[in-house]
Amino acid sequence: MSVPTSDPSNAGLRLLHVHAHPDDESSKGAATTLKYVHEGVRVMVATCTGGERGSVLNPAMDRPEVWDHMPEIRRSEMAHAREILGVEQRSLGYIDSGLPEGDPPDPLPPGSFATLDPEVAAAPLVKIIREFKPQVMTTYDENGGYPHPDHIQCHRVSVAAFRQAADPEVLPEYGEPWQVSKLYYQMSFHRLRYAALDAAMHERGMDSPYSERLAEWENRDYEQRITTRVPCGDFFARRDDALRAHESQIDPHGFWFAVPLDIQRKVWPTEDFQLVYSRVPTFVPENDLFDGLRPGTKAPDPSDTWII
Repeated sequence: MSVPTSDPSNAGLRLLHVHAHPDDESSKGAATTLKYVHEGVRVMVATCTGGERGSVLNPAMDRPEVWDHMPEIRRSEMAHAREILGVEQRSLGYIDSGLPEGDPPDPLPPGSFATLDPEVAAAPLVKIIREFKPQVMTTYDENGGYPHPDHIQCHRVSVAAFRQAADPEVLPEYGEPWQVSKLYYQMSFHRLRYAALDAAMHERGMDSPYSERLAEWENRDYEQRITTRVPCGDFFARRDDALRAHESQIDPHGFWFAVPLDIQRKVWPTEDFQLVYSRVPTFVPENDLFDGLRPGTKAPDPSDTWII
């Protein structure tokens, strides 16, 4: 997709987001995506699965014809969201594992994404990295952001591909090696942010959608991992448009849209990330995923060694 470049100095910058399912690109880091697209950065979304086993979470879409044609619907929704975000998008082609139920949980479907060896499953992503040549890549942390098996596998596959893409001995048929300069984990869901939004809602005399969730939130230290806060409040409305494009997955009257945008922009106008690897000099805290990579900064030395 051709996106007008508002700042010519950003024309050579490329950002790759790796996500587990269609809709994840719109619920995690989408305002950051829109900010960088607006600035003229090329942004690609790599989607690991087709989301075939996703639930229908919008009551208005809970119909047999939706359940019966889920793969086609998820592709159509992804195409709509892709247009709103202004991104390029590739699918790794793996089958959604679903979210196991029961105690103990049901076994994962044979051959589904989360059952695969991540070192092998990384191959399509290695190809994308070498072709797109991103300087910056984002994915989920080791817990997947939340413990869906496909999100955890997305982390494992992303880290494997990040490493393999730079190794000339691995998959040489997929092109010349490419070393991504910076790797981030998305930190969208942390208690500090939701607590701030919850407090602001109560201050206005409004009911908060987060009170019960906050009371049950066990990990109160997760936000300490944040290194990078990207200011992107101007893009929150468009972010929500992209999320609503996944209409089988998102209730337009649900909690995703319960907090007024002016509260969000005032209380928490950033999307948050953890820098886990950088080949370029940078200082934390950051407010830009491309810190150290803008034109005029020193390029990484190809002889540098690195460890994930």
